[in-house]
Order: sequence, then structure tokens, then C-alpha cells
Amino acid sequence: MDQLRAIRYFSKVVETGSFTKAAKIFNVPPSSLSRRVADLEKSLGATLLKRSTRIVKLTEVGQIYYNDVQQILNQLEQSHETVRSYQTTPMGRLRISSMVGFGDKILLPLLDEFSALYPKIVLDVSLSDELSTLGRDDVDIAIRGGYAPNERVLAIKLMDNGFIPVASPGYLEKYGMPANAMELKHHSGLYFKTPTGPTPWLCKIDEQWHDVSGPAVAISNNGSWLAKKACKGEGILMSTRWALDAYLESGALQELKFEHELAITQNANMAVYLLYQKQRYLVPKVKAAVDFLVERMRQSSKDLTI
Repeated sequence: MDQLRAIRYFSKVVETGSFTKAAKIFNVPPSSLSRRVADLEKSLGATLLKRSTRIVKLTEVGQIYYNDVQQILNQLEQSHETVRSYQTTPMGRLRISSMVGFGDKILLPLLDEFSALYPKIVLDVSLSDELSTLGRDDVDIAIRGGYAPNERVLAIKLMDNGFIPVASPGYLEKYGMPANAMELKHHSGLYFKTPTGPTPWLCKIDEQWHDVSGPAVAISNNGSWLAKKACKGEGILMSTRWALDAYLESGALQELKFEHELAITQNANMAVYLLYQKQRYLVPKVKAAVDFLVERMRQSSKDLTI
């Protein structure tokens, strides 16, 4: 029995819900495809599919087996694509996952430029602040803020991702400029919400960490909405410099500077990372995107610090 072919047949039956539809895709008789799947079940000593005249469903063990073989088939397809695509024109579907705020403000405009350079690449972009794993989500490239992950992937630092406190001139005129970080406890706060919860305002004084968060007036994972509320004078906001750059430049918001700098975590060196699996770099579309994004976003990072 050609086990790999049988596994492909089984997988396609699950996806289509039909032996007949799966057989059409492979251009083989339904009886032949059904026989190979039955041989696969026999070799495993388990029933993978519940068959009826109208529908085909996975058994409990069939679901477990399907999940496992999907990972194998995806990895095999990636390996085939690497060989087929080696030293060829970048083309095909490129799957990119990015943080929402970073995607809106920085990534998507750059991808418009990338598309003009590589018209044969179809961009499949997902924006989410949820933490994810490249292999599980079948993503070619991921962009995440925080710290270099412990995943078995390559991580390239694109730019710093430290948070700074800001407020509108109107808010400061009405409530006064905090004289020091500890006074922030008495000011209204606008808090960015991450998958692990709202980001606190932390300050290290004499080797001791202090939570100086003020009372919350709004909490959201929508950074633009929080920034607009800050511009209206509704509270003090801590966010990344790259997200606040336009507001700082226009004067709608101003940075609050204290003797002891604020942070949202006790860990230092927060950054924005571009993540990808090492073997995927051999695929021209992935190599083109990695090289382009690293060069352009590092240039963007330099521009933000000028």
C-alpha cells in the first residue's frame, strides 16, 4: 500500500466530506479511493471514518489521526515548495501575521510597496494581537512585539518597542503636570489591553519596582481609539513611540518625562520582532519579504528616532 497516497486520500475525504468529491479532485474512481482509505484503516487497526449514504464523519481516533497527519502533510508541502521554488521568481501566496496596531500604521503601507515590486506574490495578511505559533497557524512570517520567543524560529529585531507616557496640553493645563512618577497614581489612565491584560504603569526607584497606575477611564486593544481619547484630554496614555509619532509631531500629545522612566514590564529590551522558520527562507517569496521588511522597517525605525 502507498501509505502517503492513502493519507492524502483520507485527508481530502475529511476536507470535502465525500469520497466522490475527493476522488474527483485526484481524478481517480471513488471505489479505488475508498479501497485505499480502507486499507489505511486496516493497517492502523482503527476505524477513522463513519460512513453513511449521505455523509462521512471522523471518529474520535480519526480526528486525532487527521490532526497529526495534517501537520505532516503541511510540512511535506513546504519542503516540496522549497525545492520547486529554489532560485525561481518570487510568487504564490505569502501568509503574514502581525500585531494590529503595527500592521495598520507601519506594515500595511510597506506591503503596498512590496506588492508593486513583486506582483506575482499574493499577500494573505492577518492582524491579531493574540500570541501564535508559526507552525500551528501555517504562517510564513509573523511580526510580534515583546521579547525574542523561545520557539524554534528565527527572530530578527526590527525596532525598539518601549512604551512612553503622553497627555494632551489640555489635560495638563486642567489637571497639572505630574511632578514625578509617583504622582501618576492620582491621574486618569487610558490603558492598552494585551492578551494578558491591561498594561500597568511601572517605575523603578532605588532598585524597587512601583506600580504607579492611576484610575482607569478606558481600557482597549485599539490604540488609535485610546490615542484619540488622550487627545481629547480624557487621561494619560502609555503607548509605543511608533504608534504616537504623528500625535507627538503635531503637538496633539506631548511626552511626559520623569527622573525615573516608566515601563509596562519589569523586563527590559522590549522590541518588535520578525519571525520565520529557518527552512522557509529558501522559498523565494519568503526570502524576498523578509529581506524587504527588515530593510524598510529598520529604516522606518531610524526615521522615528531622528
